[in-house]
Amino acid sequence: MKKYILAILVCVAASMSLQAQRYAIVDTKFILDKMPEYKQAQESLDQFSQQWQKEIDNKQAALDKMYKDFEAEQVMLSTELRKKREDEIFVREKEVRELQRKRFGFEGDLFKLRQELVKPVQDKVYTAIQKIAVARMYDFILDKSEGITVIFADPKLDKSEDVLKELGVK
Repeated sequence: MKKYILAILVCVAASMSLQAQRYAIVDTKFILDKMPEYKQAQESLDQFSQQWQKEIDNKQAALDKMYKDFEAEQVMLSTELRKKREDEIFVREKEVRELQRKRFGFEGDLFKLRQELVKPVQDKVYTAIQKIAVARMYDFILDKSEGITVIFADPKLDKSEDVLKELGVK
């Protein structure tokens, strides 16, 4: 009877180990930072962002000057001229806000440019991760770059270097 129970326990343990999930951990931020295409895309995004921010700052400075001039001259202006200047300032403020929204808002120029430049590189990384997962029969792969998905990770599980190798990046 003891042999029979022992045999059943061994079979159960063996079947459990066969069904154990295989997983790996990667750090996509680490991988992307090592890729020259990603660095170029980020530099390009930074250049456009700085250029657009400078454009907005210039318009804001002109608006501020216009407002200061209005404040200084307000007492000497007729009601009609004061109303005209206030309307002009209001229109300029609206233009600055609209330009800022157009450049940096949700689905603005920066968002579209990021999609155009960075998304292909990210897709390339995800494709490489998927190839490794299929080839090595991983059940799932966790991304530790987000910080929320993994609290602790054994360094031997990190397959980021393998993904870089798959991408041909050193």
